[in-house]
Amino acid sequence: MAFSFSADDKGILPDRMIAELAQAGAIVTARAFQPDQIQPASLDLRLGNIAYRVRASFLPGPHGSVGRRIADLKLHEIVLSRGAVLETGCVYIVPLQESLALPPDISASANPKSSTGRLDLFTRVIADSMRGFDRVEAGYRGPLFAEISPRTFPVLVREGARLSQIRFRRGNAVLDADALQRLHDAERLVDSSDADVRDGVAVGVDLAGLGPSKLVGYRAKRHTGLIDVERRNGYAVEEFWEPIAARADKTLILDPDEFYILASKEAVQVPPDFAAEMVPFDPLVGEFRVHYAGFFDPGFGYAGAGGQGSRAVLEVRSREVPFILEHGQIVGRLVYEKMLARPQTLYGQGIGSNYQAQGLKLSKHFRS
Repeated sequence: MAFSFSADDKGILPDRMIAELAQAGAIVTARAFQPDQIQPASLDLRLGNIAYRVRASFLPGPHGSVGRRIADLKLHEIVLSRGAVLETGCVYIVPLQESLALPPDISASANPKSSTGRLDLFTRVIADSMRGFDRVEAGYRGPLFAEISPRTFPVLVREGARLSQIRFRRGNAVLDADALQRLHDAERLVDSSDADVRDGVAVGVDLAGLGPSKLVGYRAKRHTGLIDVERRNGYAVEEFWEPIAARADKTLILDPDEFYILASKEAVQVPPDFAAEMVPFDPLVGEFRVHYAGFFDPGFGYAGAGGQGSRAVLEVRSREVPFILEHGQIVGRLVYEKMLARPQTLYGQGIGSNYQAQGLKLSKHFRS
């Protein structure tokens, strides 16, 4: 490999090291990377040519093969080379074009891309012998698969579509409470005067409303047309979403089994030498799920990369019972990790980033 580490080197691999991983054979693909496939702190993963509709979601287990489980659960195969529609309420497994042969000190984690999460397109990565979703153990050698389950909108996908992204890390470089407080004191990670940074930067929901219309979010419509995941600025908002205006009491009742796009009350930023991930505020709160797409790249919201603080867009799906959200209620925390080195490019800095300096924003598929 073109780079070496000391025993104390821990952190997320930046763009140039991801490229070096691939050159060294630790990331294997039959087709060359697309020019924008390597992001500042992650790699976009591409769908292969075949999707398998399966009876149910699954994990392969500590000694299991994803391929064998597909053979047991497969209902039918769908060729993606010319595009195919994935229907809501169904589960699909798609082998990815990228596979791994990781060094023994490099692990990985995956997450949906931001645009994927904002479509309520439930996606996670699985690998052979893994006990959990979206986690790849150090030294893993084998294929990667995407589990895809559209929840609200049917979607049109093709071979090569990028719905997920993967981060590579060496060791554990998550900032503890003291280190995070020092970073906040130096960089002002969140624009709140009373920021809570004990176990990650606390993120609350904005229900006061943005702009003259006091918009707080959108609720997805049911029984809509399909969405081509490769089509940008192609769909009218009103065909797919109902806008939600602020209430006088600054609350919002989440209806069971509905999908919402909301925004954080705080504007946040990720300095260039760090990456962040949104994690649940309290796993015991089972009434709703927030933020399917949890990765925040170095430079997100950062003034030096054109951000000047950006709201976190919250993808919220309610569950079995109605639940009342209140303005400022904490719904997640941003956990920060060190980078092994500063990326060559930052989020929003000439790489086509869609959500720099965002407020309340739907996915790139909808016309502004």
